[in-house]
Amino acid sequence: MRYAFIQDNQHIWPVRRLCSTLEVHHSGYYVWLKQPTSKTERKRQQLSGLIKQFWLESGGVYGYRKI
Repeated sequence: MRYAFIQDNQHIWPVRRLCSTLEVHHSGYYVWLKQPTSKTERKRQQLSGLIKQFWLESGGVYGYRKI
């Protein structure tokens, strides 16, 4: 969770400052970046994309039960 926050905000603040503020080591952050995406995470991203596509095709009307 902390590493994802750093990744999202690295264009605003330096990585070392973010790591220091969140009390994580910058080398740990870079190791986290190099890790490949897990099979579960890839599947989750694929499903999220499909759900969003169905929702957009419905005109934003369908809720979670219909999707």
